[in-house]
This record gives sequence, C-alpha cells and structure tokens, in this order.
Amino acid sequence: MNLKELTTLLRECAGVGEGIDLDGDVLDVPFDDLGYDSLAILQVTGVIERDYQIQLSDDTVAEASTPRVLLEFINECLSSTATAA
Repeated sequence: MNLKELTTLLRECAGVGEGIDLDGDVLDVPFDDLGYDSLAILQVTGVIERDYQIQLSDDTVAEASTPRVLLEFINECLSSTATAA
C-alpha cells in the first residue's frame, strides 16, 4: 500500500478537514494535525483489513501516529501474509 492509496481511504472513510491538503507532504504529519482522531483511523484500518484480508493489532493501530508509521505496519503485515501463503 502506498501513501496515495491511504489518503484516498482517509478521504472516503473520514473526509478531509478544512485547510488540510492530503496531496501535500503528509507522510510524517501526525494524524491529529491532519484532523483525524483515533476513531477515524480505526475506521480506515477496518476497511484496509477487510479489503486486504489482513489483521492489524489494536496496539499497532494505536501506535500509528503518522501515515508513514501506519503504512509501515500495513506493508509489514501484507508482506508477512504473502510470505505465509
């Protein structure tokens, strides 16, 4: 998964706050600064888990404070799943 895919899901699941540019350099911007609370991130990760058939732990989701960290967790899980298959 890449940043573009993640920001598309953020827009679809939780919208975009006024004055927020998800097309900019947001990889290391905290989700709080982007206008997304923990509920919004849980909603997005739920869609990712369903669509990619992976399971992210609640601790992992709680630790993902920026898009970069969340993408690292997601891609690590996708890689592990592909290796196990």
